Amino acid sequence: MRLIHSMTTIAECSTPDYSLPNRAIKIAVLGAGGVGKTALVVRFLTRRFIGDYERNAGNLYSREVQVDGEQVTLQVQDTPGAEMSDNGALLPDHVSCSLHWADAVVLVYSVTDRRSFELVPQLHQTVSRCATSGGRAPPVVLLANKADLLHLRCVDQEQGPLLAATLGCTFYEVSASEDYSQVHGAFHRLCCQLAKQRPPLPPSPPAPAEKRRPKSPNVQDLKRRFKQALSAKVRTVTSV
Repeated sequence: MRLIHSMTTIAECSTPDYSLPNRAIKIAVLGAGGVGKTALVVRFLTRRFIGDYERNAGNLYSREVQVDGEQVTLQVQDTPGAEMSDNGALLPDHVSCSLHWADAVVLVYSVTDRRSFELVPQLHQTVSRCATSGGRAPPVVLLANKADLLHLRCVDQEQGPLLAATLGCTFYEVSASEDYSQVHGAFHRLCCQLAKQRPPLPPSPPAPAEKRRPKSPNVQDLKRRFKQALSAKVRTVTSV
């Protein structure tokens, strides 16, 4: 895995310079602070769970993976924690750029944090606004994290699927700390969905203008002109 932006807790794996560029799949991960966004991303990409992180500044991770037999470059944009306001979710400016950049968006809340769950509709509205201005709607996945903390749960199990159905997105409830297969399954299925969506073909270059070849002189016309010139020369000599 390569970390494009700085983070020292993940080892960097270089890619050979001679390799051909792979198709890129780009995913942005959004949610309130403390819901486990970074833990989910690192768990998916490395199988490791790391419980404590420094404040998330928005790291971009990259890894070469196989998706349905195709080698692709998976790029996952972790984002700083969003906050709730009366006018919608408060997000740094560069997060909006990430939404325009991403092929898909993963919205994360914690089952132990009611406010993070209530923030999800506002985040989804933000994604929809970016899609409207950008001309396309990326697939959205709703991910409920920390399912292992049963004694701290304050969002009922039924509420996640109901909200996902209302928003029109896929839902998974996972535990980044306890079950790698759940986390991997959610992200991997999203990657497979994106891999099936072929990237738009680049516009075809304009056809080169047809070059007109100069007309070949007519042989009969040349013979006629030669006879005229010869006759004129003979008349000149005779007159002399």
